[in-house]
Amino acid sequence: MDQIMNYVKPELIVVAVALYFIGMALKQAQSVKDKYIPLLLGGVSIVLCAIWVIATSTITNAQEAAMAVFTAITQGILVAGLSTYVDQIKKQMNKEE
Repeated sequence: MDQIMNYVKPELIVVAVALYFIGMALKQAQSVKDKYIPLLLGGVSIVLCAIWVIATSTITNAQEAAMAVFTAITQGILVAGLSTYVDQIKKQMNKEE
């Protein structure tokens, strides 16, 4: 967990929390098959991170735009992974072995 936290921007931790609750809601609603939930959460995460990057960056040339896209995608994937990691820890802690 510490390794992931070294790469995730602290401002985006709240996105991981939001994704966790969105994932729980999707699972309870049973409107989406379980196997698609991580993909949906990944897409939502990238979009939310892109909004944050655009809101906090000055993009004046192609290089800055490319960096913004890269940051949004990598942070989105990391935050979605963090959310899934927390969910798996919760499941594993509840198992009796």
